[in-house]
Amino acid sequence: MNPTGLDLPPLIAAFVFGLMGGAHCIGMCGGIMSALTFAVPPSMRRPARMGGLLLSYNLGRITSYMAAGALVAALGTLISLSPLARQILQGLAALMLILMALYIANWWKGLLRVEAVGKHLWRYLEPVGRRLMPVVHFPQAFALGAIWGWLPCGLVYSMLAWSLAIAQPLQGALLMGAFGLGTLPALLATGLAAHKLSRLIRHPATRTLAALTIITFALWQLWTLNAHLGDHDHAPLHSDSQHHSHSHTNH
Repeated sequence: MNPTGLDLPPLIAAFVFGLMGGAHCIGMCGGIMSALTFAVPPSMRRPARMGGLLLSYNLGRITSYMAAGALVAALGTLISLSPLARQILQGLAALMLILMALYIANWWKGLLRVEAVGKHLWRYLEPVGRRLMPVVHFPQAFALGAIWGWLPCGLVYSMLAWSLAIAQPLQGALLMGAFGLGTLPALLATGLAAHKLSRLIRHPATRTLAALTIITFALWQLWTLNAHLGDHDHAPLHSDSQHHSHSHTNH
């Protein structure tokens, strides 16, 4: 099932949304990337090694996104047993995208309330992450990134609503993987101190354009979903009238 309601393949859409969320990623995770960079002993901060460690951090983070996507999609298989339930989940996914857009543009921070749910889990994971510092090996960086992937984040939760609507664990994992890859350029730019790119991504005009694009996608998704609901409502009436006509002629 394509939860987008668009002709755009879901994985491409998820990747694009990850790119568009880059401004928020820099704002929320930029400090984490800097902290992870300083967690590497000064004698080991060679460019090639730092690049490998940054990739390992982010690969661990994206792996956690994929695990969460699979888990949430598995839950979706239990919920979306009926066509109506699936359509409700699709509507929820679209609404979460709108909240995500408002969050990116700094127009409304309602997703912060959703993030509060994940803070309970993060309270237990954060001390585990601290024990992995200082970072000296790539597997260590991967493990630390995997813990970082569970940091409460409204953008991630918005995309998990999409995984819930897709209701297929493998597809849910791939969807979150594509989203995670979309966030990669912004976070790598922060970790590698690419200030010009970071400033461009954080610019209010960039954030506004990204937010308006996501809102357009979400509204189109809701419009398509409404059209499907309309077709569904008319179909039984048509079927009933045919049945009634057939019974009348037999009589």
